[in-house]
Formats: sequence, C-alpha cells, structure tokens
Amino acid sequence: MNRIITLLLLTVCISSAACGQKVMKPKYEFRGVWVATVNNIDWPSKTGLLVDQQKKEAIELLDMMQKNKMNAVFFQARPCSDAFYKSDIEPWSKYLSGKPGKDPGYDPMQFWIEESHKRGLEFHAWINPFRIAQNANEELSTASVAFKHRDWVVKYGNKLYLNPAIPETHEYIASVVKDMVSRYDLDAIHIDDYFYPYPEGGADFPDNAQFQANPQGFSPNNKADWRRHQVDEIISLLSKTIKEAKPTVKFGVSPFGVWRNSNVDPAGSNTRAGVTNYDDLYADVPRWLRNGWIDYLTPQIYWEVGHKAADYKTLIDWWNNHAYDRAIYIGHALYKIDRNSKTRAWRASSEMPKQINLTRTTPNIQGSAFYSAKHFKRDLVGLQNTLQSDLYNYTALIPPMPWLDKEPPSGVRNFKAKGKKLVWEKPEYKNRADEPIRYIVYKYKEGTTLNINDAEMVYMITTDTEVRINEKNHGRKHHYNFRVSALDRFNNESELSQEESIKL
Repeated sequence: MNRIITLLLLTVCISSAACGQKVMKPKYEFRGVWVATVNNIDWPSKTGLLVDQQKKEAIELLDMMQKNKMNAVFFQARPCSDAFYKSDIEPWSKYLSGKPGKDPGYDPMQFWIEESHKRGLEFHAWINPFRIAQNANEELSTASVAFKHRDWVVKYGNKLYLNPAIPETHEYIASVVKDMVSRYDLDAIHIDDYFYPYPEGGADFPDNAQFQANPQGFSPNNKADWRRHQVDEIISLLSKTIKEAKPTVKFGVSPFGVWRNSNVDPAGSNTRAGVTNYDDLYADVPRWLRNGWIDYLTPQIYWEVGHKAADYKTLIDWWNNHAYDRAIYIGHALYKIDRNSKTRAWRASSEMPKQINLTRTTPNIQGSAFYSAKHFKRDLVGLQNTLQSDLYNYTALIPPMPWLDKEPPSGVRNFKAKGKKLVWEKPEYKNRADEPIRYIVYKYKEGTTLNINDAEMVYMITTDTEVRINEKNHGRKHHYNFRVSALDRFNNESELSQEESIKL
C-alpha cells in the first residue's frame, strides 16, 4: 500500500484536451514498444538487407521511440528457437538473411542494446520459449534444436514446438536465457503470450504420452492442471536462472489480456473472451505474481473501451486488483488504430489517449506498452502529435522495483555551474546494482521551491556528467536554480546536490 501511495504522490496534475478532464502526469511511468522480428513484422523490414540497411532501419525506429518519449524497447531476440545475437546454442535467425543459420556479419542484438541505451531506453530481450517453426515444412538450420533433440519436438496446427511437458525442454530454454543474460547488458528478459499454443481447430495438444508416463501426482481427469504445472515450472525456473546469473536483470511477461471469464470462475473478470490464459493457454498468471516469480506483467488488452466481450476499463481494473505488489503495465493495440477501421473506436483520435489516461488513474497500473513499432510510422489519427505535445511531452522514469533493490545510489560530487554549463562527478559505488547510470537535472525559477515529485521540474535526464544550458527565454532575464541527483539501474534516486544558479 505504501508503494501505491508513493506512486500517486509522484505526479503533477495537468489539463488534457484529449479527454476534457484533469489527469495526472506521472514522473514515473513505463512506456514500452514491441519490436517484432518474427515474419519481419517490424525489423528488419525484409530479409537479405545489407548490414548498413538493417542498422539504418533500427536507428529510424529507435529515433522515433525517443521522439515519442518512450523509455523501453521489447526486442524480439529469439522468435523461433533461433537467435538475433551471437549464440553457440541456437542458429542465426532466418529473418535476418533469409537463410536459417547464416551469419549476418554483425551482432544485431548488441547493436540494438547499445543504440537503445544511448537514447535512454531500457532493453528487454523478448523471447518465445517453445516455438520452433511457423510452418512445419519450412527449412531449418542443421544447428536447430529440432535436429539435435527430435524427441522434444511436437507438431501442432502445422507448427513445430518444444513440448512443454518434457522437463529437458525447460532446462534447454533456461540455458539459452542464462547465456543471453550472462553475456549481454540486458535490462530484462521478456516473454510473450505463447505458453501452450493457442487452440487450433479443436485439436488437443499432443502431450498425452508425457501425461500418462509422468502424471506428477495429477489424476487422469486433471490434465489441465498438469499442463498449468508445466508452465509454472518453466516460469519459476527462468526466474531463478535470471536472478542467479545477474540479479539486476528483470523478468517480465506479456500474457493474453484475460485470465478467466467470471461465468467460468467468479474470481475472473466480467468478460466473455473466447480464449483465456488459464483455460486455453494453461497459464495461471496471477500465481506467478503472487509467488514473486516475475517482476512485471504487461497484459495485452487489445480491445477498446466499451467492448462488449472484453471491455478495456473492466480489464485494467481486474489486473489492478491482482497486482500482488508487482509492476503492471498495459499492452495497447497500436496496430488497430485506422481511419478505415470497421470499429468506430479505432477510427477515433480519442481512443488511445483515453486508454493511457485510464491507466494513469488506476493505482497499481504503472504505464503502457505499444504493439508494435512500425505502426508509429503511419497515420494514427494524430496520436503521435498528442503524445509529443501533451501526454508524453516530457521524459518519464521507469518506476523503481523495491523488491529487487531499494537502496539509492550516492549523490553526485562537486556539482558546479560554470557559465551556462553544469558539471559534476560520478559518485562512487560498490557493485552493479548501486552504480549510477543516469542523472536527473532539475530546473526551477529562483524564489520558487523545488518539488522533485513535479515532473515538469525535471529539466533533463542524461548519462553525461556535464550539460550546457542553451535555453533562451524572450523578455527579461531571470535566475534559475539547478540541482542534480543520480539514478541507479532500478531508478532509485540519490539525495540532491546543492543548488547552483544560472541567469537565463
């Protein structure tokens, strides 16, 4: 409860033309964007591009995120038991060159990590745990797990999957994740909504042999709970693997937006979704939050406000009530915005601002994520302008995670104003968790009082230890005061520096 109150206090109330009511602009707010690589959805735009072309497209997407004041990117680094990074475990992805296993000539994920961090974006490596191939007949690299361990592979709906019911597949996926976390400067590992796959034409997933051979104490008529146990096991194992390899790396999941419908379970949401996490994907998501296995959840609530079967407001309220002291960010259907949509809400410029503002007035919801990146390049009925001029017209910090680390870093040293330049020294630190990696520069007019909870007093967030104040105000000159604080990897904030003044 104290965390909720703190987050509510760290806000500033402003007027929003988009919804005509007072809303809160938070200093702490997650703003993520998914970059899908499977089927070349977002990046690269097609296979076989030259390295410079791939990098150019990546920079364009990242610059666009920075312009829209995003602060995190979910990069799909492992779409189909393959790799967008240098791996000795899995082959290079075919979505880079068009040929599975072919070296692209550079390390795409390393490039994305470096360029994301330059722009103040957290990098969340997005993986799909069990998928091997989108088409069972497609060409696979000879280094694919499908050839190394044929007995782990099942075909379902003309796709190939690692069988979640085989414990060795869990260990294999954990080894892939451990390798990624150990060798790369990741901020998080991110899993999407594919656990057991979505139902295909009423066919049962082919894991009956494993159930009969190893029911693990579950009765013959309780196969659904047995499946949920398999998914629980992989989530728990990945959580342990990540934290043991590098405790500063977060673990997040973006499940389907509905856990269960209330007509099936009174504990579920007042929805009538045709598919649910619990009953169809065998994912008991709230259990993962209760047990502290994951650090954040990003439910994909891809329906509009007022949807008859799955109302956006109903669902964010349900997840708000099932946060269990972990971070909840809402996944938004950016791809549905279209002036020619058959659904009225998705033709309206007010729908997405309305959804964002609803998250801001829901206590346990700490931000938003948008699917997917390429859609920011097209006409979104004015959304980009609304973000840049109103909703996201300032830089926000990703909320801290006190269950991982709540100790602030040391304050900056030797902070001084030299003409119109501010300089300081990086604080000392003992370990990776305490290392100051960014700084907040606050600006406020002389004679006023600094309120660090007022997002509009944040002049900039920077990785540098010196900044030049280039502002020119029309009219009379005034003295402005500046103070600086340090941020660690979890956005814990240090004590403030002393005050320095510059005349502008």
